[in-house]
Amino acid sequence: MKTPIISFLIFSFFLFSCNKKASNFTDNQVFRYNEHSNITSLDPAFSRKQAEIWATNQLFNGLVQLDDSLNVKPDLAKSWSFSENGKIINFNLRNDIYFHKHYLFGKDSTRIVTASDFEYSFNRLIDKKVASPGKWVLNNVKSFRAINDTLFRINLKEAFPPFLGLLTMKYCSVVPKEIVDHYKNEFRSNPIGTGPFFKKIWIENTKLVLRKNNSYYEKENGIQLPYLEAISITFLPDKQSEFLQFIQGNLDMLSSIDASYKDDLLTETGQLREKHQAKISMQKTPYLNTEYLGFYSEVDKNYPTSNILIRKAINYGFDRKKMITYLRNGIGTPAINGFVPKGLPSFNSQKGYSYNPTKAKKLIEQYKNDTGNEKPVVTLTTNSQYLDLCEFIQQELNILGLEIKIEVVPPSVLRQIKSKGKSPMFRASWIADYPDAENYLSLFYSKFHTPNGSNYTHFTNIEFDKFYEQSIKTVNNINRYQLYQKMDSLIISHAPIVNLYYDEVTMFSQKNIKNFTINPINLLNLKKVNKK
Repeated sequence: MKTPIISFLIFSFFLFSCNKKASNFTDNQVFRYNEHSNITSLDPAFSRKQAEIWATNQLFNGLVQLDDSLNVKPDLAKSWSFSENGKIINFNLRNDIYFHKHYLFGKDSTRIVTASDFEYSFNRLIDKKVASPGKWVLNNVKSFRAINDTLFRINLKEAFPPFLGLLTMKYCSVVPKEIVDHYKNEFRSNPIGTGPFFKKIWIENTKLVLRKNNSYYEKENGIQLPYLEAISITFLPDKQSEFLQFIQGNLDMLSSIDASYKDDLLTETGQLREKHQAKISMQKTPYLNTEYLGFYSEVDKNYPTSNILIRKAINYGFDRKKMITYLRNGIGTPAINGFVPKGLPSFNSQKGYSYNPTKAKKLIEQYKNDTGNEKPVVTLTTNSQYLDLCEFIQQELNILGLEIKIEVVPPSVLRQIKSKGKSPMFRASWIADYPDAENYLSLFYSKFHTPNGSNYTHFTNIEFDKFYEQSIKTVNNINRYQLYQKMDSLIISHAPIVNLYYDEVTMFSQKNIKNFTINPINLLNLKKVNKK
């Protein structure tokens, strides 16, 4: 009888062999990657996870899009303008955009996109019956409507400069009413959009094939995009198997770094090992993701983390550079600045907490003298994925006189614990939904305490709230960034969190892959990629 591992490897070999034989195109025309976390929906209204976002980004377009430097650029809206008070935005749409072909469109099997399609798509996004997780994107929208076929107007409740960045999210993609009405909930597996590729085959949990949209509107140097004829996505759940398929050349891209193979791929300083350099390219860029530990501020006043001395001691008490080097093979940047990560324009390298064990020990001793608590103990709640980081911090602080107890729970339980304030100290991360520092600083606004928002620490500060409320009304970027930096400085001084590291997007691709670019929001964009 075959063991489960042998059976799985045979299945993997069979799957990739069949993928290549079944293709009508040459290898240079098909881009292949694996999505180990699977895809559950191709409906942009439900593109919450990275796996879905990557897929729907190939299938759908919105009013605006981001370039690799996180600048907002035209997409289906060729231009836009704001009213003087910043509350009304008029979008001028292109008149040459067509939906993917489908027999429900009638004789021509397609039709042109109009402003009414955006009106329908936005109404669908906020429809309670649809229950899209992305409806919050339009929370600040008072109204929206199609003025004519090429003019779409959005009226905001309050001026909000980062709003254009919100509109770049896949939630805000345009979809055709007649197709959605026909498929209803099954639109998830029958997506019709305007993107550079369209869905050809989806065998759930096994394979997804996207084909080139020959009517796509974008061009590069006069050549119509996309260059590829197809994208083939597999769903091997095992990361080690994914890595082996990539090394063997069966996959064009590898996006994950797993403990099972990171030492084979990377040196301790995060460089590609010499044995792979002839066949593999590696790209790194700052990722809009801050990994941190949070302190729940409404704990009992006698609990150690209610005291700023202990919170600061933890911040000073471990070596972030050492942690990144030995536990993450150099992937990431030690978070010795504020909460706002590198990669955003408002990042200004202001001084945060660096490793200073002498200062940390003095703070712990001062706490003991002030409170009479000779054996302070703090419980840190995490999931297994970050256990090694938490154990590193535990060892460093135990040496300094602060005992850290680690509680390991499943990711779903950790989310509940954070939301309900059931842990005095918890591991967390914040990945930007849109490229503006407001996205990070909103985690500390007092009106957003969980469960009414994402302020998991329940941090409350009158001065911070004042700056936050000023910033979301400030249109001038320079002035708004200054307010952001003042807020970040307050977070550093009050220490409601412990910044661990700013993550990095790290991508590996085969040497024959050209025009494959990465960006700080880790959005996969294959419309300009080709293979040589």
